[in-house]
Amino acid sequence: MPTDLPNLLTLSRIVAIPLMVLLVALRAPWADMAACAVFSAAAITDYFDGKIARDRQITSDFGRMLDPIADKLLVGAALMCLAGFDRLPNWSLLPAIIILLREILVSGLREYLATLRIGLPVTPLAKWKTGAQMGALGVLLAGETGAATVGLGFLPIALIGEAMLWTAAALTLMTGWDYLQAGLRHATGGTATRP
Repeated sequence: MPTDLPNLLTLSRIVAIPLMVLLVALRAPWADMAACAVFSAAAITDYFDGKIARDRQITSDFGRMLDPIADKLLVGAALMCLAGFDRLPNWSLLPAIIILLREILVSGLREYLATLRIGLPVTPLAKWKTGAQMGALGVLLAGETGAATVGLGFLPIALIGEAMLWTAAALTLMTGWDYLQAGLRHATGGTATRP
């Protein structure tokens, strides 16, 4: 049911997006830190909605459909905010593009395989990718100005966020390739194995 706790947590990720965008648009140090906090809280729900659903055995088709959509909306909105408000340092637009393209690729593969009634399971590496991605985006949303508001202005936040984003992009390429191979096996009539 859409009102089960796991589904409400998933929906909260979508509801958090306009608030995060508004905070980034304010371009104030306190708002940068608040955008980081909103994004981080929303990102953490990704772990808890699945765990609660499995522990309480209340998984649903609605939740399975909405969970990856909520993740992609949250990540896409954060990437667009960072790019649109010129908050990506140096060459960080490249890993941002890689991450966004992989999300579109995997969505397309899932949609195609759903017509064949085949699920595309989440791999352990994909979970690491998600963690690295969410961490990187949270740090970049805070930025140097936001970090300074909580006494962390001495840290090279932009450099840390950039390194984390490149790491997430590398994991993104690996998991995207795994998922693409799995999708192609099904599309070409090969053996159905998990990536």
